Amino acid sequence: QVQLVESGGGLVQAGGSLRLSCAASGRTFSSYGMGWFRQAPGKEREFVAAISWSGGITRYAASVKGRFTISRDNAKNLVYLQMNSLKPEDTAVYYCAARASLSEAVSITPRTYDYWGQGTQVTVSS
Repeated sequence: QVQLVESGGGLVQAGGSLRLSCAASGRTFSSYGMGWFRQAPGKEREFVAAISWSGGITRYAASVKGRFTISRDNAKNLVYLQMNSLKPEDTAVYYCAARASLSEAVSITPRTYDYWGQGTQVTVSS
């Protein structure tokens, strides 16, 4: 069982930056691939970024590539999403998710993730 708690959301002007954190419980955190997803009002949940259990492989949605960076600290059971050059269209609730994985593969599909956090609101004003 893994519990995830996101933090770091808030209100920021376009062009600004935020860093989201996801704190995970459980001793086997390092065996989970992690992902960030987001959901805007009236839209489906969409993939943002993912990272393998070792941190060696990352993947990004085209809309955030070059602006967002996902990273993890397995010693501290933390996953981060550094968001730079934010745009109004980045406004959404951001969710952290974990999937048990013995390989370095990452997934962009929400249904492949086993655990989800409660989400943190990110609002970017124009």
